[in-house]
Amino acid sequence: MTPKQIAAFAIGPIGGAVLGLISLPIITWFFSQEDVGRLAMLQVTLGFSILLFSLGLDQSYVREFHEAEDKPALLKRAMLPGLLLLLITLLVLLSLGGKLAGWLFDVPAWHLSVLVAVALVASYLSRFLSLVLRMNERGLAFSMSQLLPKLLMLAIIGGYVAVGADKDLTNLVLANTAAIAFVCVIYGWNTRAEWLAGIRTKLDVDQLKSMLRFGLPLIMGGLAFWGLTAIDKVFLRTLASFEELGVYSVAVSFAAAASILQSVFSTVWAPTVYKWASAGAGLENVHKVSRYILALVVLGFALAGLLSWVVTFFLPANYAAVQWIVVSCIGYPLLYTLSETTVVGIGISRRSSFSMLAAISAFAVNLLGNWWLIPHFGAAGAAVSTCVSFWVFFFLRTEFSIYLWNPMPRLALYAFTLIAVAGAVVFTLWGGALKGWMVGYWLVVLTAWAVFFRGEVVEVVGFVRRRIA
Repeated sequence: MTPKQIAAFAIGPIGGAVLGLISLPIITWFFSQEDVGRLAMLQVTLGFSILLFSLGLDQSYVREFHEAEDKPALLKRAMLPGLLLLLITLLVLLSLGGKLAGWLFDVPAWHLSVLVAVALVASYLSRFLSLVLRMNERGLAFSMSQLLPKLLMLAIIGGYVAVGADKDLTNLVLANTAAIAFVCVIYGWNTRAEWLAGIRTKLDVDQLKSMLRFGLPLIMGGLAFWGLTAIDKVFLRTLASFEELGVYSVAVSFAAAASILQSVFSTVWAPTVYKWASAGAGLENVHKVSRYILALVVLGFALAGLLSWVVTFFLPANYAAVQWIVVSCIGYPLLYTLSETTVVGIGISRRSSFSMLAAISAFAVNLLGNWWLIPHFGAAGAAVSTCVSFWVFFFLRTEFSIYLWNPMPRLALYAFTLIAVAGAVVFTLWGGALKGWMVGYWLVVLTAWAVFFRGEVVEVVGFVRRRIA
């Protein structure tokens, strides 16, 4: 993939993170805290349904794409079984009236159930159609399809404000569903040649069985990672309240700024590291990149701890707790990105079961953490549990990679990340009472960072100067 193609694919994740950072805080000014929490439950449900109903065939599609002679037929085999299963499930749920909306929102309204069903179908279709764009390396079309729905969501909310529409749950879900359906239509138009040709092909049952044998086992690992990233919201819905879930969702949206690093790095890293490994130069370069990413991770935690109060200027007063929670929320994107630099041994050795084991173990930690902390600390407990779980995830991926591939220096990795995570935990749970002490803590961390990573800082500054000159 050329740098131009990488840039085209990166526009979507980066722009999506930026727009997500803007959109949810705007929503908090016009919709109730409970409805913001209910919207988070919709997002959790969309992610879970795509993972479950795809049957792992989305992964099979990616695996078989370059070897398949009839790519439209491959798309049909991958998309059709899960789509039929999803439609049947939704018809059964809709026949129960407003049960679906009742389970998600505590509002058993049939029209809300219909909107949720439309969003589920559109999200499922978008998942597979987006893969067509990705595998054909149509990066700009892929990115635009990610950006447009978020822009539409903001436009609809703006329209509500302009015409004085009711700021209720129905209009909020309607705006979200309209945006999701819109992206599905865009994906459908951009891939029309592929899926129209696929409709006319015959379904090869034997090849479908082969794809299912590859894809179905992957669901377990996918469910574990989904649980690692989403179970906190489910526990908040069950053990706390929609208000706490709303606060937590807003904190996560601000923390999504750190996901820009994750998105850009993940786009470039995988093809690069395997190229290094094939040339026999992987280990030294991996160590160097890992150290740079560690520097960014520690810097991210320290700056978030020192500057989190800034978010209060963009939110209503009832979201004041976000300034404490957001520091733990950045643990997911930052620690996940760091683990991508240390996990390469699992990919090179082709022992993906170890990645699944790391995800399942961290998921178990998150389950216990949420069960223990949320009843006492609410949204703050959920943030802490997820942050600690991702440190466990990072630790296990690193150790498994070393076991399967080559040793790597990790004292600095573990020491700095533990210091950062410990600080985030204390800051989130007791930061309001320890304000001055926490400022001192993060300043000490920042000072230690400047001393330990001075070589990397000098190298980066020199590189920038050469580029500017």
